[in-house]
Order: sequence, then structure tokens, then C-alpha cells
Amino acid sequence: MVGFGPADVPPTATVKFVGAGTAACIADLLTFPLDTAKVRLQIQGEAGCSAAAGSGAVVKYRGVFGTITTMVRTEGPRSLYNGLVAGLQRQMTFASVRIGLYDSVKQFYTKGSDHVGIGSRLLAGCTTGAMAVAFAQPTDVVKVRFQAQARSAGPVRRYCSTIDAYKTIAKEEGIAGLWKGTAPNIARNAIVNCSELVTYDFIKDALLKSTLMTGSCHLSYAWAPGTW
Repeated sequence: MVGFGPADVPPTATVKFVGAGTAACIADLLTFPLDTAKVRLQIQGEAGCSAAAGSGAVVKYRGVFGTITTMVRTEGPRSLYNGLVAGLQRQMTFASVRIGLYDSVKQFYTKGSDHVGIGSRLLAGCTTGAMAVAFAQPTDVVKVRFQAQARSAGPVRRYCSTIDAYKTIAKEEGIAGLWKGTAPNIARNAIVNCSELVTYDFIKDALLKSTLMTGSCHLSYAWAPGTW
């Protein structure tokens, strides 16, 4: 019986789990300013978030890059990374479960069968997407709270650190406050997970069956679902 070579050994669930979280953290480090700008644009118009509180006529942020420029000018470059610690905690939890456990959950639904239908893939995508949100929602809540907290808002900031934010939210709003928005987030991520990972799965299988497996193929079938 011929054994696997070092490059042919399938990665374990632990390797996939840690690898997915680590890759997501690296991506988050590169894109966090864009995420912060998105949050500021989303909350613009809320009381205390506009340039003149209570005035609907003044718009502080205009467009993604306009928002980034305004934040750097008024709050300093570090403001673009408000909530980064919570963001990395989120990615290590969220992506590890959402992506890292996908193959294991898929095998669970197929009971180890070599034939994997679209139903099993969809179920696996929905399951890991929902599980990821359930585990990572507190980190997401804290991340967004920090991103929405303007550094120029005053001498006293509501949250002094990531740990303080968890404690403050739990104390003032109850433990349930850390899971605010869980239901819509589960619905959204279940759909996203199915769309991305199931598409990724099908494209990967198609490329493998067509014997076109090269280093660039991994990039191809990872890129395609993310653009849809």
C-alpha cells in the first residue's frame, strides 16, 4: 500500500481551523480601515455621530475614502484601527468556525460518503455560518462599538479597552447585550457562507476533475465565489 507523500497528506481539522483564522486575521489587518469607514458611514445620522448633533443638514463623511481622510485629519491615523483587537478576536473565532470546520461538518452530513451532493454542501455552509456568528457575535459587537466611537468626541471615552468594553456592555445591557443583532447576522452569514463556500467547493471539484490542478487554480476557485 502506497502511503501519502508529505505534500499529499490532507490537512487535519485543527490545521484548517487555525489556518482559516490566521488568514482571516491577516486580511483584517489590511482591510480594517475600510471596515471602520463603512461603520462610520452606516451610523452617520445617529444622534451624536454627525458633525453637528441634531442637525440633519451637516454630513461629516462623504464616501469611503472621504471618510478615511476626515478621520485621519480630525482623529489621527490610529482612529482607523479603533477596535482592531476585537476585530482580530472576531476573525480568529468567526473564520475558524465558518471556513475551518466546513469540510468536517460536510463529512458529518454525508456520513463519510465520497459522494457529496449540493444539499449536504448547503447544510454544511448554513451550519458553520450560523455557528460562527453564535460564537463570534460578542467580538463583533465590541468591534463595531469601538469603530463607532470617535476619538475626538471628548476627554472621556466610553470604552477604555477591549476587555473593559465586554465588561461594560455586560454590566449596563446584560449578557444578552453582547449578542445584539445575532438573528439577522446569522441569516446573513448563512446565506453568504452557502454562496461562497459551496461555490468554492464546486469550482474546486471541477478543476480537480479536469486535471488542471496547478498553484494558480487555488487562487482561481477562491477568488471566483468572492466576486459573486
